[in-house]
Amino acid sequence: MRNIRLIPRLDIKGTNLIKGVHLEGLRVIGLPGDYAQRYYQQGADELIYMDCVASLYGRNNLSHIIENAAKDIFIPITVGGGIRSVEDANHLLRSGADKVAVNTAAVANPSLITEIAHRFGSQCMVLSIEAKQMSPDYWEVYTDNGRERTGLDVIDWVKQGVTLGAGEILLTSVDREGTRKGFDISLVRAITQIVTIPVIASGGMGKPEDMIDVVQHGDADAVAMADILHYDRSTLAEIRNIAKLAGIDVRHL
Repeated sequence: MRNIRLIPRLDIKGTNLIKGVHLEGLRVIGLPGDYAQRYYQQGADELIYMDCVASLYGRNNLSHIIENAAKDIFIPITVGGGIRSVEDANHLLRSGADKVAVNTAAVANPSLITEIAHRFGSQCMVLSIEAKQMSPDYWEVYTDNGRERTGLDVIDWVKQGVTLGAGEILLTSVDREGTRKGFDISLVRAITQIVTIPVIASGGMGKPEDMIDVVQHGDADAVAMADILHYDRSTLAEIRNIAKLAGIDVRHL
């Protein structure tokens, strides 16, 4: 039985940790290093850092933040946003990241998925997908932090991404992100049913029970969370305990 991973997500703008709704209306929360250290001490299984304005700069600007985090944090770190080449991925991995999450550049150049997987291993290549529901059972892939339509069917894109070498899926529901309304279970289940690689559910966690729902009914392998932790509405310890009571296997601390 797999352990379900509990993964704080840190969205970064410049030097600040921020939080939005539907990936928009970004509000400054504080310094990412302080929150990352807090979540590490609480027993996070991994951390996800996303550069939310990378498309404005044309590249990911988190290397300094990642270098500082890697000095004191000894769990896997995934970094995404603005990764457009193997060189960009290499730079972040050398800065201390363990995995890179690619969305916009992968849509524009799908072969980048294969290039990163071949160079660093598929376990390092996370396909980040921002999904918006357009009709029942149909979700469209969005890029540039949920701003740009692609016309791609999420299910078709996932199948292609896995074939090209992605080792993990970071699946963000733009509709649910920041709303505290729970995960898009139908979306997560639609993806977990067609892949054998791990799927991280992201977007919408408002209470610990939402994690139980997306694991039990969506078959997620991991849960990314932000709002619920940033605003002190729960802690990783509380979420872990509730998961155990529900019979969900999580890492024992």
